[in-house]
Amino acid sequence: METTKYLVVGSSHAALEALTAIRMHDTDGSLTMLTRDAHLPYSPTVLPYVVSGRSAPDTVFLRDEKFFARHQISLRRGTALKALHPARNTAELADGSQIAYEKILLATGASPAIPPIPGIAQVSYHVLRTLDDATKLNAAMKASKQAVVMGAGLVGMHAAENLVKAGAKVTIVEMAKQLTDGYFDATAAALIEKAFTDNGATILTGSRVVKLAPSSAFATPGATITLESGATLEADLLLVATGVRPNMDFLTGEGAAVERDKGILVGERMQTSVPNVFAAGDCAQAKSFYSDTKVMNAILPDAAEQGRIAGMAMAGDPGIKDYPGGIPVNTYHFFGRHAISVGSSKVPEGGEVVTRFDEASGRYLKVIFHEGRLTGIYGVNEFFDAGVMSQLILRRIDLSPVREHFLAEPMKSAREIMSLTWR
Repeated sequence: METTKYLVVGSSHAALEALTAIRMHDTDGSLTMLTRDAHLPYSPTVLPYVVSGRSAPDTVFLRDEKFFARHQISLRRGTALKALHPARNTAELADGSQIAYEKILLATGASPAIPPIPGIAQVSYHVLRTLDDATKLNAAMKASKQAVVMGAGLVGMHAAENLVKAGAKVTIVEMAKQLTDGYFDATAAALIEKAFTDNGATILTGSRVVKLAPSSAFATPGATITLESGATLEADLLLVATGVRPNMDFLTGEGAAVERDKGILVGERMQTSVPNVFAAGDCAQAKSFYSDTKVMNAILPDAAEQGRIAGMAMAGDPGIKDYPGGIPVNTYHFFGRHAISVGSSKVPEGGEVVTRFDEASGRYLKVIFHEGRLTGIYGVNEFFDAGVMSQLILRRIDLSPVREHFLAEPMKSAREIMSLTWR
C-alpha cells in the first residue's frame, strides 16, 4: 500500500495554499495531492472566461508539473476519493487502490446541486463547475439561438451574459424575488437586471420550474421548460445553475466519524472531529466572523485562508493563528460594469446604514456601520478594493474619525487607513 505523511485531496485554492504552507515548515515530509480532475490545478473563477473564449483552456493552470517536481509533491490526477477510513488512516480511491496517511486535508470542493425536477433526467443540460464543463458550454453556446438559464446566482449570470453576447435569445429563470439573491440587495439587483434586459435578455424572477421534457423544436436536442405559472419555454441550450453542494459522499461507514452538517465541520485551525483529519474550502463549514455560527463561505479568499491555516496546522508550524471567521466577498463584472459586496448584509442592532444612489449614472453605494466600525459595504459602479475592505472589517478598525472621507472616497480612504495599520 502506498504511504504518505500528508495527503491533500483536491487541487484548487485551498489545496494549493495548504501545499505551500506545509512545504514552508516541512520541506522533506512525503506529500501527495489527489484530485478527481484530469487537469492540472485551475481556479473556478476563470471558467466564465473559458466559456466566453477570452481564455484558452490550456492557459489557465495555476501550477505546472515542474512545481510539483520541485517541491517533491506526488500529484495523482483523475482519481477520486471513494471512502475515508480514519480509524485505519487510509483513503480508499475510486480505482480500488488505497493510500495510508499520517494527516489528511479534505479540500474536495463542491459539485452542482441538481434540483429534483420531474423530467430532468430525460433532457440534455449543462452545468458550470469544472474546466470540462466550461469547454463544453463554450462549444454549445456558439450554436445556440434560444437558451434558458435556471438560477440567477453569479454562475448563472456570468453564463447568461456570454450567451447574450454570442447572439442567443436568453431567458433567466429564478425562484427568488430578485436575481443575485444572497449577493446584492434589491437596488443593486435592479441595476444588474436592467443591464441584462437592455441587452436583450428576459428575466423571470419569482418563477419556479416544475417540469422538463425533451423538445423536438430544434435540430439539436432541446428542452421544454414548464413553469409553475403554466407558461412554457423552449430552449436549444439549458444551463442548470441552481447552486452547489459540498463533496463529502466519501464520509460513509467508518468515515462518518468526521462530523458534518451542511459541510464538514471544522474548528479554528481547520481540524475536524477526527484529530488528524482537516478540511478547507467549499466543502468545509467553519465559523462566521460575525457570530459563533458555522457557515459555508464558498469564496476564493476564504478557501485560500482556510487552506493555509490547515497546512500550517498539519505541519505543526508554530506561527499559525486561528481562523478569524468567514466574511462574504463577491466581485461581479457584467456588460462593462461591476458590482462588489463585502461583509454581512444584516444590520446589527444599533447599526447604521448609509446609501448613495445616482440613478442617472447607475452608481450605488451602501455602507453598514456598527459602533463606528465597518460591517458591510456594497457597490455597483463604485470603486473600492474588496480585499482592503475585508481587512477593515476583520481588524475592527474604528472609522469614526474619517467617516465622511470614507463615505466620499471609499477606495482612497480605505487604502490610506490600511497603509498605516497593515502589519
